[in-house]
Amino acid sequence: MTVSQPGSATTLPLSKIIKGDNPRRYFDRKKHDDLVVSFRLRGMLQPILLRPVPEADDTYAIVAGERRYRAALEVFGLDGEVPVIIREMTDQEALEAAIDENDNRDDASETEQADAAVRHLAACHNDRAETARRLGWSRAKLDRRLALAGLSETVKSALDERRIKVGHAELLAAVPADKQDKALETILAAGLDIGKTRDLLMRVTQSLAAATFDKTECTTCPFNSATQRALFETHVDDGHCTNPGCFQLKTQAVDNARLEEEARAAAAQAEDSQSEDDDEEIDDSSDEENEPSDREARYPTDHADTTGEAVIIPRPSAPAGSVKTTARTDGPSVTVKSIAGRTTDLREATWRTALARDLADNAAHAHTAILVAALTGTLSQIKSSTLTSRAGLLVNPSFPGLSFTAKIEAILALTNAQAATAHSAIGAAYARDVQSFGHVADLARMFEIDIRHAWQVDRAFLERYTKDELKFIARECGLIAHKGEKAFAKLLGAKKADLIAGMLNAVGFNWAGRLPSAMTLDATYGPPESAVPPAVASGATDLAA
Repeated sequence: MTVSQPGSATTLPLSKIIKGDNPRRYFDRKKHDDLVVSFRLRGMLQPILLRPVPEADDTYAIVAGERRYRAALEVFGLDGEVPVIIREMTDQEALEAAIDENDNRDDASETEQADAAVRHLAACHNDRAETARRLGWSRAKLDRRLALAGLSETVKSALDERRIKVGHAELLAAVPADKQDKALETILAAGLDIGKTRDLLMRVTQSLAAATFDKTECTTCPFNSATQRALFETHVDDGHCTNPGCFQLKTQAVDNARLEEEARAAAAQAEDSQSEDDDEEIDDSSDEENEPSDREARYPTDHADTTGEAVIIPRPSAPAGSVKTTARTDGPSVTVKSIAGRTTDLREATWRTALARDLADNAAHAHTAILVAALTGTLSQIKSSTLTSRAGLLVNPSFPGLSFTAKIEAILALTNAQAATAHSAIGAAYARDVQSFGHVADLARMFEIDIRHAWQVDRAFLERYTKDELKFIARECGLIAHKGEKAFAKLLGAKKADLIAGMLNAVGFNWAGRLPSAMTLDATYGPPESAVPPAVASGATDLAA
């Protein structure tokens, strides 16, 4: 087919058209249905804007008109021909045209604009002024949309579907991403309006006026309420931090530094007092040159052996309980929470994989998970590509190219075993794609999933941590008890790489089945079972990968 010039239209079968890189995230169902009715009455009057796909002959990607494409597929099927305009366009030109189309024809949602703003900003090498010019936006609008880009996918979907208002989203944009989903659940469950949501968030913020740490970084922090006030009409009061985790860590660091300084001062004072006592004892013993003093008997210093060479006899360590021996066991800020914070990504990915494998292998569990997902409105979070890319494996190789009616017939023809496999694959896809890790954790607990069957401590895991944190893990998992305090203290003095090697290769110690609290769902160490059965492989499990 010859590429048409700008303004000229032709027709093309829908089978030769694929979806492009559309910034639109949400398609209103009622508007879709209205468009379907219109096409059945009058046909498609407005052509779709396409561009050739370089790596595929005679195939064209949508630049503008995906809503029309979706409705046309339902009305005419893959063999139906529709009016199109085909133009050669770069990725950037196509993106700008798609944004302009969405703005002019049917206003894009705030989250769609936010995602488009992020992509434009990257294309403009982080030049906000140039990005605003290309988009035809004010700088203030660009800054507001970029702030909304930090919303979690769940919150974005809620805004797209108008389950919350823009004011809710603006308030949630000031909350750390890992807390947004939980806050959204509270807002929806309690039916909180914007004012009550603001009041709720105010109760969990920290006053920066009371902060004991250096607040220089806070002036430009997105979690400073002053930053939100400059961007949004809806915001919490000035002078508050909306990231309590960061506030607590900085406060703890200041407190630890203060305690260390106090300990050093106390230690110095104790040494000065000890020196004064030594001087007094030396003075008192000056008339008793032929007899050793009690102090010399208890704390001998430098003497000479029979050869006349100096023999250094070390002074004993300070008695237990003195200032010198008040060192912390596992570092100043090593806690179960801080350890877990180092491995959030690994923990969540590991549990998602474990749940996906369980759902792929257990049809009953998959059935339960799908029902829960459907009835809680989260089933739609499964990415379309996750299942469509495997449809040929789950049904038959020709399935992707069939008409919708033929696909229904192909699914009706599945055996019970094939249907169960497909069902399990849907469950596994949900485990991987559902946006809230809390849902994954709840399902994993309900189905009593144990990741120790497929994961154990290794070098990559240990390399995430500092020496103090490695000591914490070693104590928690029983390695220090196995080796002994002195032996481990000696190992701790080595380079970090050697420390990790020594931990992994400790003679007589087996890491299998030992689950550090950082990898558990409830932040509690999991001891090894008496026997850990091997993971069972299956075809459905492969589909969960």
